[in-house]
Amino acid sequence: MSAAIFNLSGHVAVVTGGNAGLGLAMAKGLVKAGAKVAIWGRNAEKNEAAVAELEALGGEAAAFVCDVTDDASTQASFADTLARFGTVDSFFANAGGSGVRGPFHKMSRADWAATTDLNVQSVITSFQCAIGHWLEVKKPGSLVVTSSIAGLIGIPMATGYSTTKAAVAGLVRGLAIEYGRAGIRANAILPGFIETEMSLDTPQHFQDSARRRAASGEIGRLEDMEGIAVFLAGKESRFMTGQCIILDGGHTIFPM
Repeated sequence: MSAAIFNLSGHVAVVTGGNAGLGLAMAKGLVKAGAKVAIWGRNAEKNEAAVAELEALGGEAAAFVCDVTDDASTQASFADTLARFGTVDSFFANAGGSGVRGPFHKMSRADWAATTDLNVQSVITSFQCAIGHWLEVKKPGSLVVTSSIAGLIGIPMATGYSTTKAAVAGLVRGLAIEYGRAGIRANAILPGFIETEMSLDTPQHFQDSARRRAASGEIGRLEDMEGIAVFLAGKESRFMTGQCIILDGGHTIFPM
């Protein structure tokens, strides 16, 4: 009998920003499939609460206090993760945020730097840690970044967010080509409007519009992130790399 598909037994995944929202949702999917999960987040209390949720699902998880906008913190957390689990098989760069909002023509260089540091440079440093490890031990790995459909359709008054989410989509394409021969894959998930603390902190008319423009007539639920995380972490996606996977209920294809 062939091995069961979507079985991540023995797999170790890192999820940055994994203590809430989309990150925790992906972590739940990963542990349900049998993976061990390292949660990276800035808030120790939220980290431990997330670990408790994952353990309640029967999974093995550990949390590491990490600020991914700080290179030293990122590198230390990667080392601590290896010390705890012995290896890393997939890396989900999910931490990020809306960044500085406001009229484009009034955004300063410092505003742009802060948003870029949060949504792009943090991914670069995290991925450098993972790639360096995989090349050193000569093993394959899967890189996944949480982008957004904002990188495709844009959001007024949030050009920094749209720009940086488009940037990481370009990043995975370059990494896929550069490291593909080493067995390292890189893909991006582009969620649409999914019910998170951040997305629900938006005007009601914006939420209503997202629901109206979805081909499904719905906005996403957190559990919608689980399956795609398991797929991208595991062997079932071994031939998929450099791709931007849109998970938006048909929002981006809906006619005006």
